Amino acid sequence: MAKAIHMMVRVLNEARSLAFYQGALGLEVADRFDFDGFTLVYLRNAGADFEVELTINKDRTEPYTLGDGYGHVAFCVEDAKAEHVRLEAAGYAPEDVKEFFREGVLMARFFFITDPDGYRIEILERHGRYR
Repeated sequence: MAKAIHMMVRVLNEARSLAFYQGALGLEVADRFDFDGFTLVYLRNAGADFEVELTINKDRTEPYTLGDGYGHVAFCVEDAKAEHVRLEAAGYAPEDVKEFFREGVLMARFFFITDPDGYRIEILERHGRYR
């Protein structure tokens, strides 16, 4: 059986991206590998062993084009509304909290934030299938 272990995003500025992922999502550097043309930084927290891999191409000076295929990556939290307040106070500009109901029952409470390179991140409240 396959197991998801990481997702990779290409970022322009390592320090700016580290500050975002540490401050917004509580991810810390698990490993950092520096090569001649690029650097790989693996981030995780105690909540899961799934990692975010930041790839920094050293010769890149222009922002990446995300195209129209990327959707988002999702993280879950205990209380979406409280997390929204925290992120807003920290200056991360979260979008409004939304709720989806199915047959009159709450299916999901969530909002989105965007990282420094334009990648959308969904913050879902732990509930139902989102654990």
